[in-house]
Amino acid sequence: MVDYGKQFMLYLMDEKCYDKYFVEFDLLDGAFVGDCFRALLSKGLGFGIIAGSVLVKVPQITKILANKSARGINLFSVCLDLFAITIHMAYSFVNGFPFSAWGDTAFLALQTAIIATMVLFYGGSTAVAGAFTAGYSAMVYTLMGGLTPLNYLLIAQGFNVPILLLGKLSQAFTNYRNGSTGQLSAVTCFMLLAGSLARIFTSIQETGDQMMIITYGSSSFANLVIALQVLYYWNSDKQKKSKGAAPAAAAAAAAVKKPKAKSKKTD
Repeated sequence: MVDYGKQFMLYLMDEKCYDKYFVEFDLLDGAFVGDCFRALLSKGLGFGIIAGSVLVKVPQITKILANKSARGINLFSVCLDLFAITIHMAYSFVNGFPFSAWGDTAFLALQTAIIATMVLFYGGSTAVAGAFTAGYSAMVYTLMGGLTPLNYLLIAQGFNVPILLLGKLSQAFTNYRNGSTGQLSAVTCFMLLAGSLARIFTSIQETGDQMMIITYGSSSFANLVIALQVLYYWNSDKQKKSKGAAPAAAAAAAAVKKPKAKSKKTD
């Protein structure tokens, strides 16, 4: 049991930090600012983000399914976001970075691809939705199956920042033009913001890759813009729903309450 426990802990920290905590019992580790503490915190945050990413876009997916509509969701923005996530995932995987530093992108890519397919499907393009799914699967295999050289992935990762900003800010512009966030899920928006902020720290700690740090910094800025829009348009969306519900309620009441027919008097 002790061996299994040690193996698990060595997955979270190196041998030196294990000895510091469990042999020397130096639990404070420099008043919580030592290298071992930062490494352990980064691992914990990384796995926490991965666990959260499993469901981060599920509220968005269920909202589209419940309404049978993708109104207000910018397909161009979703596709750019998906491309940026996929490139980042492939770049990290091929570089051999720890799974705790990028594993969330695998789940985000899957869920974003589902959202893109649903936008096409509910937009009336069933055949295009099927072709998109097949094409995206082929792209992932090409990028992560050893068919794409690392230097090409590095170049693509360099374009990730403008692509990511363009995609996210396109959605922000759509929200501004509509005066509403439409079918965007507030839970998803705030979880994405929290995850991207935490990823800045984990990228610094676990990879030191400047490109990844810049990418997550840009993602945090774009996610913040959309999260602020969700808050700003919150009351506006509620008022629109209540206005739409009022005529329906009035119509239902009128249908139930029919005027009584006048009886004819007989001589």
